[in-house]
Amino acid sequence: MPKEPAPSAPTRGSLRKDFERARNVHPTGITGKERPTDVIRQMFPAYVGRQERTAFELMRRSVEDDCAVFLTLSGAMTPAGLHQSCIIPLIERGLIDCITTTGANLYHDAHRIIGHRVREIEPNAGDLQYRLARIIRIYDLGFWEETLLETDKLFSALLRKPEFQKKMTTVELHYLLGKNIAEMEEALGVESPSLLSTAYRYGVPIFVGAVQDGSIFLNIVKLKRLLGASFKLEIDVNDDVFEMGATQHHCFATLKKPMAVWILGGGVPKNYTLQGEPLLDQILDVPTHGFDIDVQFCVDPVDNGALSSCPAGEGHTWGKVSAESVESGSVYVHADVTAVFPWLTYALLSDPAVHRKHRRLYDARGAAVANLQREVDKRKKKLATTIEFTPKRRASSAKPAKRAKKK
Repeated sequence: MPKEPAPSAPTRGSLRKDFERARNVHPTGITGKERPTDVIRQMFPAYVGRQERTAFELMRRSVEDDCAVFLTLSGAMTPAGLHQSCIIPLIERGLIDCITTTGANLYHDAHRIIGHRVREIEPNAGDLQYRLARIIRIYDLGFWEETLLETDKLFSALLRKPEFQKKMTTVELHYLLGKNIAEMEEALGVESPSLLSTAYRYGVPIFVGAVQDGSIFLNIVKLKRLLGASFKLEIDVNDDVFEMGATQHHCFATLKKPMAVWILGGGVPKNYTLQGEPLLDQILDVPTHGFDIDVQFCVDPVDNGALSSCPAGEGHTWGKVSAESVESGSVYVHADVTAVFPWLTYALLSDPAVHRKHRRLYDARGAAVANLQREVDKRKKKLATTIEFTPKRRASSAKPAKRAKKK
């Protein structure tokens, strides 16, 4: 067959035409009368500011395209109140469908429900003095040590209830905790609800990938050692991982919705959510194409090999996000979440048209798990070939040829 001619190299003229089509950087003076959306679209043309603008545009597209939005929340951001300022309002407007977070975020969120305060403190005032005063520090936030001890009592009391005495996933655990805390909030007249109770009310599943790495689980350890066989709560991590894959499969295969992931800070919550896609495609042989929109906020440099800073392109090589997302549906905002996300939330929610009917993915969890199990059952014969391993000699490891003997 004749060879196809090589594509011609771009000319100076064609390159200049592409450049001329690029957006002109010419912001107008801020008067104080602009709408938030106008400010972010017109006054953020470069550097991290443009990353922030792109994040806003992709978050807005997530809503307009009716994506199933998976939010990941790392670290201890509830002490800083990010859930009250941003996450809960987004849930109430129907913009967040599923959450993956840390045990720390859910544990520290409960402090305020039982009457304790998180206060601004000086991070350089001296940790020896803080310890002497029994003040716990999270950088520039602090609270009494008694806050932890009373929160431990709260979770210990809740976890002893009959409905917790069985094996369950983190989704069911946090749903039941949210139900009980919602009842407590109503009895106490709490005006600012917790993340757990809000997710319960709106049927938003909450996963915690490293559930054993947090004080809620530390109290489970205490109860198991103290009460022995009468305490029957166990977390089924196998079913938990499967349920994450099932939730994502439900969104794109059953609901026929595109998927977006909003990643606040990286860490375990980020990977625990993203790994649902290779679980489906690579491990279970259930076709998927990855998340369609990928918005990340993180301070880590992207060249250190860490998962927290892994951009969408790198994630695409693992099958976690789609090719379309890499090309036009992703951004890595190199900034502290607490510095930029409240402003983006304000800009997004300032438009009263930005709201959706609540998807209530928690209510569909049983059907979602059953549907994915049926897909696995269809592939049992093929999957059976993936659980045996026979070592094969690689070409590079073949024995070298023997040298000819000298005469």
